[in-house]
Amino acid sequence: MADNFFKTTLALAALLSCAACQSGQAVRPAIVPGVEVRMPENKTAKPEPRPVKQPLKVIGEVEPVYFLPMKSPFLSRIDTGAETSSVDADHVVSFERDGEKWVAFNLVNRETGEKHRFEKKIKRQPTVKRINGSEERVVVMMDVRMGEEIVKAEFSLAARDRFNYQGLIGRNILTGRFVVDTSLANALR
Repeated sequence: MADNFFKTTLALAALLSCAACQSGQAVRPAIVPGVEVRMPENKTAKPEPRPVKQPLKVIGEVEPVYFLPMKSPFLSRIDTGAETSSVDADHVVSFERDGEKWVAFNLVNRETGEKHRFEKKIKRQPTVKRINGSEERVVVMMDVRMGEEIVKAEFSLAARDRFNYQGLIGRNILTGRFVVDTSLANALR
């Protein structure tokens, strides 16, 4: 077995060091008695092209987010630690429509005063545990625009009036779309 390994190694070394290999000419295998060297077949079939993945957009720690169909953006905190995005909603009223749970709520842009009443089907109602107890949240699907990209994503309806920013953009929107550079702000304007 060791003798066969030696012969194979010798044949490969001769093949790789030949002048034809170095000059780019056609390669002829070296002849070593008792060793068979097979050249790889020339395959002309091209590999299937991979889908081209678009580069991720770089955004800052605060970005304008349009909650469609509203015309003015909500400055929103970009939070890679948050799984689900959140928005400051008021006058939240749950109701039933066709046997399903729905919610009506207002979004009011603090900067411009623009107001819009939404009615959305409730996607889920997770319980969020806090230091001072637990709170049930309502999560709905919202259409938002960030830069040129329109995204349909889950948003938790929350009272964010004590926060500086009315929106919070979490990983459910960021993943696969954006990279965050915390030294930037308003990169999407």
